[in-house]
Amino acid sequence: MTPQNDDARPIPRRPPSGAPAHIEWDDAWTVDTRGGRPRPGGGATPDHEPSPARPPLPRRPPVSRPDPPPVSRPDPPPVSGPGPPPVSRPPVRRRRRRLVILAVVLALLAYLGFELYAPIDAWNGVRRVADAPAGPRPAQGDGHTYLLVGSDSRVGMTTQQEQRLGTGGTNVAQGARTDSIILVHIPSGSGKAVMISVPRDSYVPIPGHGKNKINASFAIGGPMLLIATLEQTTGLRIDGYLEIGFGGFAALVDSVGGVDICVPFNMNDPKANINLKKGCQVLNGPNALGYVRARYSDPRGDIGREERQRQFLSAIMKKMATPATVLLPWTWWPTTHAAVAGVTVGQETSLSDAYRIVQTMRSLSSGKALSLVVPLASISYQTPDGDAVKWDTARALALFRMLNDGTPIDVPPAGTNGVPSGRIG
Repeated sequence: MTPQNDDARPIPRRPPSGAPAHIEWDDAWTVDTRGGRPRPGGGATPDHEPSPARPPLPRRPPVSRPDPPPVSRPDPPPVSGPGPPPVSRPPVRRRRRRLVILAVVLALLAYLGFELYAPIDAWNGVRRVADAPAGPRPAQGDGHTYLLVGSDSRVGMTTQQEQRLGTGGTNVAQGARTDSIILVHIPSGSGKAVMISVPRDSYVPIPGHGKNKINASFAIGGPMLLIATLEQTTGLRIDGYLEIGFGGFAALVDSVGGVDICVPFNMNDPKANINLKKGCQVLNGPNALGYVRARYSDPRGDIGREERQRQFLSAIMKKMATPATVLLPWTWWPTTHAAVAGVTVGQETSLSDAYRIVQTMRSLSSGKALSLVVPLASISYQTPDGDAVKWDTARALALFRMLNDGTPIDVPPAGTNGVPSGRIG
């Protein structure tokens, strides 16, 4: 190997024979035999002398290496046997269609919920009154029988409303009176439902008060005594009570935009606050109220008024059931709440009972229900209490017996069409 000094420089050997003469080997380098370092020019370099400064080594420039080529891996061999089923994703259109259907279903459910909630909320606000009479009562017969009363009660009406409706100044302290008394019977089997008007001047026995006009029972003892009187005279057990006041009539008519009524003759009745011409027309609340209250402008008196009351009830129920009223939320809500504004019901009368009454009134216009009057013998019966109405007792009891037994009634029995029967002919 070639000897090296501390400066990492090779020490040349003596030139071999035949080397060029111009190289002076010994003069160029002299080795110190005392252990010194060889240095140029001969002589030895003592150990204590510092080594000559070495120039810094140049730094090597960074080497740019190309990126290695991508390693291509062979695909795995196919797996034998059935693999997992491919995941099927519904297309975008199908998902959108499902969202649209879901939105429509939710909107429909909300709409139906509102349609059901409106009458329930209105019903929860009705006034209730004790109506179940004390003492013995008839046994339950076929179907359901309800009492529908139109009273002249001014409860909840202001003085301005009384003047506008022409209802006078009767107040609760003077005792409410009935303008109409109607029995509503719905059979459980075949046969039509019937609405039977009971003239308010009917002369009947009143429990605990002798004989008097049936309207007196309401003035004396309210719904309880009126129901007890009717149950005693008809033999029918009354299952529910519904009373409509003057304010209720007018507000209900106005809430549906008026009712279509065919006025049978000119009616100028200051006491009913109306002046109507003969013919079919739309009556607003005050005119409709006067139409069902008028008795002095009708040559048939109470009999004619009761017929007009049944006609009006059928017309108002028909108007309430039109799609323009029921299907539009902004008309359905105020109509249901106006319908109960002047309504009073019995303690045990349910919403389903009220629905049966309303359906029967509505059925009159289509002929699916009958509109009757109690069979009468006289409309000018002389009594200690003034002129009264006397029933045809035999025919009246026969009619009530048919209802109680569930005998179908498809045509009005003789003497129940508003024309007095018996000796009056």
